[in-house]
Amino acid sequence: MKKDPESLERTLLDVAEIYRVDRAAAHAGVSASQLMAAAGAAAAREIVQRWSPRPVLVLCGPGNNGGDGFVIATKLREKGWPVRVALLGTLANLKGDAEANALRWQSGDVAVGEILPLTPEALAGAELVVDALFGAGLDRSIEGTARAVIEAINASALPCVAIDVPSGVHGDTGEILGVAPKAVLTVTFIAKNPGHFLLPGQDVAGEVVLVDIGVPAAAFAEIQPKTFANDPALWRHLYPRPGRTDHKYTRGHVVVVGGDAMTGAARLAARAALRIGAGMVTLASPPEAVPIYAAESPSLIVHPVDGKKSFQDLIADLHKRALLLGPGNGVTKATRGKVLAALATGLPCVLDADALTVFGPEPETLFEAIAGPVVLTPHEGEFARLFGIGGDKLTQAREAAKRSGAVVVLKGADSVIAAPEGQAILNWNAPPTLATAGSGDVLAGMILGLLGQGMAPFEAAAAAAWLHGETAKEVGPGLISEDLPESLPKVLALLWNSH
Repeated sequence: MKKDPESLERTLLDVAEIYRVDRAAAHAGVSASQLMAAAGAAAAREIVQRWSPRPVLVLCGPGNNGGDGFVIATKLREKGWPVRVALLGTLANLKGDAEANALRWQSGDVAVGEILPLTPEALAGAELVVDALFGAGLDRSIEGTARAVIEAINASALPCVAIDVPSGVHGDTGEILGVAPKAVLTVTFIAKNPGHFLLPGQDVAGEVVLVDIGVPAAAFAEIQPKTFANDPALWRHLYPRPGRTDHKYTRGHVVVVGGDAMTGAARLAARAALRIGAGMVTLASPPEAVPIYAAESPSLIVHPVDGKKSFQDLIADLHKRALLLGPGNGVTKATRGKVLAALATGLPCVLDADALTVFGPEPETLFEAIAGPVVLTPHEGEFARLFGIGGDKLTQAREAAKRSGAVVVLKGADSVIAAPEGQAILNWNAPPTLATAGSGDVLAGMILGLLGQGMAPFEAAAAAAWLHGETAKEVGPGLISEDLPESLPKVLALLWNSH
């Protein structure tokens, strides 16, 4: 891994990898004390840039996170800010660099710094709180006095700046271990963690700022990151743009399989595939539903499908580039048969909703049939029925991708896109307005449209997830799923013009 500021903004390292970089920095000649001094000074700068001087309470824990806190307190005091420090535990229990920086706080040139015991009462008079209690590697639930103080912060709505992560958030999983303060700003070092982007950690982290603390480039050399925050820089160079000589077939002919009752799902997906750039979209319809689908859009081709043979004939057409099955199809034997027939073609496939649920009792039947490029897009309920994997969301998605041999999009406000080889992208830009019927069908159609234009499954899923979130933000309050395809062109124009 290279130490590149742009790539570091989207590269996520787990706690173990952060510790490896720390150790490698020491071997490269940059000591832990130098890194702590730089971290505290950088965090203080971020605070000064956002707030005018006001009474600050810095909460220091017993480890290195607390050491950062003492540096921050000292730096703010040097700038004339009224600062107090409250310590969890006693000064006698501090060791190493944390102890050294506590002693500097106590005997500073500007003023002698008092160290208060950590109690909820210490918050009185503070107008800003700095949380330097625990870092990303915390592996136990916060209880006792620390919990009482954090609960008091949240109850008071005091603005809080978290150092590394909000105390209580696990850096790898985003899990809250008992309690965590709701920060308006999190200042972190070396690299961002998955826990900054996974829920519920994402919800309490506020603005996450990565600051450079002078870790040498050599310290990153042995790190091979596999987790990333979704950003166009990851896939923009692969995004399909029509050329002057392109036509409808070169832009990709895709098929959406529709059902006979819940027709809206397939219609939304088909519209999304068109809007994201597919050259042609055929909607495979039960004969009785053809009039409904035909009325959707003159841009759609509606093909009646009556039975297994007619479906196989439709997808055997060499012009077809990618297939979507599941939205509104029904949990039926027919749906199961169509999924297996689609997978047998080796064409890129997106399987969503009913195409996943129908295999819940026998998931291995589905996994064994996956040979070509496939994207599975389950929400948490569908995921549980199909995979039955426990653990945190990132671990679940990775294991599911490995087990199935497909790219898995485990949907939610913090969607995880995982590849069978272990890479994962965390999508973090989905607004709450996407919690509406049909938004997942639109996402499936967007992935289909990108697959049909030749984009690889992992990147297509990541691009579609990001565009899905950005389009929802563009629409704003009052969003319904029909708005998403119609608003997509404006977001695509911004994407294309940004690079």
